[in-house]
Amino acid sequence: MDLLLDTSVLLWWDSGAAELTAASRAAIADPSNNIYVSAASIWEIAIKSAKGKLRFAGRPSDAIKSNGFLPLDIAPSHAELAGALDWAHPDPFDRMLVAQAASGGMVLLHADSAIAAYKAVPQLWARR
Repeated sequence: MDLLLDTSVLLWWDSGAAELTAASRAAIADPSNNIYVSAASIWEIAIKSAKGKLRFAGRPSDAIKSNGFLPLDIAPSHAELAGALDWAHPDPFDRMLVAQAASGGMVLLHADSAIAAYKAVPQLWARR
């Protein structure tokens, strides 16, 4: 299975936080799954860190590598789809993750009720 991690899920996994469900931990740890992290999540972490809204030690791109995850670049087709989604959610990072999951046939692993309401993409709930 191809999983795309939401930014919060990446942060929780990387820090060993207790927020993740047993099912989401098992899915991430399963070596038969491909675990992707979007460049949008790296961008979101960088912005929030610079504004003092988030503390993240080191570089987010290093966290992808050290956890054995796969980086997912943002393609022009992702940007077009994110802008065209029939979904009122205004968060550009969430829109990008949904677009990338949809276009790549991935399951989006998240803990965001706004994303949960959007049923057009396969999802797995991550928060306990």
